[in-house]
Order: sequence, then structure tokens, then C-alpha cells
Amino acid sequence: MEWRCLMRAPRSMWSLETFGRVRLSKHFYMRDFMYSEISGFHGIPNVPVDPDLVIQSGRAFCTTLLDPLEETFGRVAVRSGYRSPVLNGYGNAHKLNCARNDNPLECHIWDWHRGADAIAGASIVVPWFADQYDTGRDWRDLAWWVHDHLPYSDMWFFPKLAAFNLVWRAKPLRIISSYIAPRGTLLKAGNDPKDNLEVRQARYADFPPFRGIAYP
Repeated sequence: MEWRCLMRAPRSMWSLETFGRVRLSKHFYMRDFMYSEISGFHGIPNVPVDPDLVIQSGRAFCTTLLDPLEETFGRVAVRSGYRSPVLNGYGNAHKLNCARNDNPLECHIWDWHRGADAIAGASIVVPWFADQYDTGRDWRDLAWWVHDHLPYSDMWFFPKLAAFNLVWRAKPLRIISSYIAPRGTLLKAGNDPKDNLEVRQARYADFPPFRGIAYP
């Protein structure tokens, strides 16, 4: 593949541009996940160590989680996507809201684990829901919708825009946590939801039909 030239010339702008053009799914390209304020401001290149693994995990993430979201709610905004080990390590060392590279909850380094431990994730916003959240809607409505419709592994919700880390793993954990009140863990790995399916469905009864958007 063309992006493999990154392994030989990681500082080539042209090889990185080629990598960014790789299509991960129906709605997403690799470039959608490459932007980083840390990289831009501090001048730390966001260059993958293992481009093939990034593409492999990124495709699983986009096809199983992000495409269904986009086809239900419309545009999904990516707040923070892929971070190389070097970039993420720099962010953690300088207290820029990056977890340690070896933190099991760090989801932005898509080429850190492979096989059964493969992981990919991003911090995203669903604008359709963010508008309702701004007028008081409970973040748990979206959390339970995702739980009941998508094979996610982890979710972490944040107060601004109801943004959340959405994580794909080869072996899903099924964990929901939040920094929004009520703070803490809504669902632990291996546990059944406290609210039964009927109660959960009532929370999001007004949501659009699953993957119901019609495209030309």
C-alpha cells in the first residue's frame, strides 16, 4: 500500500498526505482523525508508528460504531481522534489531557495494541444531541441508546457539548462512565444495566430511526 512509505520516510509530508486519504468506511477517511491542537501548537508531528495497524483498527472503529451514528443522527464531529505514541506521550508529560500511553483506557493510540487487544477510539460530538443537551437533556439518554444499538467497548462523557470518548475494542468491555452529573460509572464491565430495556427505550423514544437517513 502507498502509505507504507511512512515506515521508510516518516517525515515525508507527501506520504502522510497519502495516508490521510485512506478511506476507513462509508463516511470517514483517515484525515478526519489526524488533526490535533497539541500537534499544531507544540509542533509535534502526528505520524503513526504502524500505519497498517492504524488503518485496520480504524476501519473496525468506523464501520461498527461511527457509520451507524452518522446514518442515524447526521454528521458526527470528531473532537480528538488518532494520536501517535510520541504525540500522546508528549501530551501526557505536559499535562495536556492525554492519559499515559500504557493506560488501558487510552483509546487514541490506534497502533499500540494488536490482535485480541486491538483498540481504536475518538472523542466525538453528536450535534443533533448536543443541541438538546444544551437545553437540559440528560446525557444518559444517548449513552443508553448507544448501549442498546452499537457494539461499543467504552464510553466516557464530558460536560462540554456532551462530547464523549467512544471506543472500539476487539474484545468489548461495555463500560459507561461520565464527568457529567451523576459523575462516575454508569455501567461496569460485565454488569447488566440497572434500568431494564423498557425503561431505557423510553429515554430515547423520540430519537431518529436507527440508520434511517436516506442518501442519494
